[in-house]
Amino acid sequence: MNVRVLRIELRRSVAPWAGVVTLTVALAFLYLLSGPWWKGTELWTSQWTSMALWTRFLLAVLWPLAIALGALQGLRDHRSRMSELLTSTPRPARHRAATTAGASAITLASAFALLVLLGGVQVLGATEYNHLGWLPIPLVAGLGLVAGAFLGMGLGRLLPSPLLPPALAVAAFVFVNLLRLTTESGVPTSTAPTRFALLSPAVDEVRDVFLTLSAPVHLGQTVWLLGMAATGLALLAAATPRARLLALVPVLAGAAIALLLLPGDPRRAYVFDEAAAAPMCDGPVCVATVHQDYLPGLAKPGKKALGLLRDVLGGEAPTSVRESTAPRGLFDPPERSRTSVLFDFEDSVIADAKGEELTRVLLAQGMVPLCSARSANESGTLGEVAAQGVAAGWVLGDLKPFDGAMHASSDQLAAAGPVFTELKALPWSEQIARVKAAHTAAVDCEGDPLDVLDGGTSR
Repeated sequence: MNVRVLRIELRRSVAPWAGVVTLTVALAFLYLLSGPWWKGTELWTSQWTSMALWTRFLLAVLWPLAIALGALQGLRDHRSRMSELLTSTPRPARHRAATTAGASAITLASAFALLVLLGGVQVLGATEYNHLGWLPIPLVAGLGLVAGAFLGMGLGRLLPSPLLPPALAVAAFVFVNLLRLTTESGVPTSTAPTRFALLSPAVDEVRDVFLTLSAPVHLGQTVWLLGMAATGLALLAAATPRARLLALVPVLAGAAIALLLLPGDPRRAYVFDEAAAAPMCDGPVCVATVHQDYLPGLAKPGKKALGLLRDVLGGEAPTSVRESTAPRGLFDPPERSRTSVLFDFEDSVIADAKGEELTRVLLAQGMVPLCSARSANESGTLGEVAAQGVAAGWVLGDLKPFDGAMHASSDQLAAAGPVFTELKALPWSEQIARVKAAHTAAVDCEGDPLDVLDGGTSR
């Protein structure tokens, strides 16, 4: 490839604008729209894998855009009415195709690399868990953008119509969003068979910091995208009907090989990241490695909560505090344990608490563990939150609402106040009996702990 010609191509073609538009759309999506990429522990600047997956998620918009911009580039010779002139020159068509495609590849890859670099700089200052396991995710994404642009160029030269770029954009958008593998139910699912769904270069929203894409997914998608890129280049350089027909071979072969390599089981597509979930402990208080920067602020309140639980529950008290890492869906019940106080940083009550307030929250979770199914907020039903407030208030001597819960403080106090007052008025032996009975009911997920605390008469 002639460097001088490439510089001219970069100055005078659509290629630079393809990179600018791609980067602008990506940044506008991330910074101007309020979405889950700015919320919870999976926000796009908190962890390396989350950052990589969120930038890959953007391919639901960027990939159709890359194909459309590539098609616009492929229409250039037809729009300028130079097709016949170029075919009469001695310069081989493959040289012109390489220059045109190379310019677009450089700008698109650079734009996506800048996006990843921007996210990476922010992640570097936000986490202590650094690893390289996330790298294949954006590398495949970058390849997807380049392959899409090449395919668009080839189709633009094959079918030189001004309607082609918007038509390709719509078709690609439908393709990636209909086939995309989703994880809404805790297990990745799709409307299409898993292997076909994985042909989409885009991924779903990041819902679990402990899930990542498996190696067979990276390998299969790389083969498929390389075949797509080869077909695009071949169509761009093809001068005869036979050459155009043969140009379809790489994409068809790539798809066939990819379908053999891609996993058919959705559980083998998104896999549990054992390294991220490995426990990091300070005595009996443990968090996942991916959240190790939370441990210093959690250790002292956690140990204090365990001491208070031991004073009240004796041999039935939990002996450790640890982060729950078990994968589960939006409406699955939380992980259960008789020996540990389990918590999840997705619960804003936990995530927002510090110091003495965190001790109260962990004490409440140990006294009355939540039984309700997972929702957008982990803080439980009003009855569960009220029961936790009563139990923790009974131990600490005062009733306080939990900040960050999805239930208003006034509602929490209205539900817990009468029960707390009645409980404190009982003989000491009866108070102890009711608190232990409420703990047993919550651990077994049988009955209503607030009912038990109120003697079974309030609800």
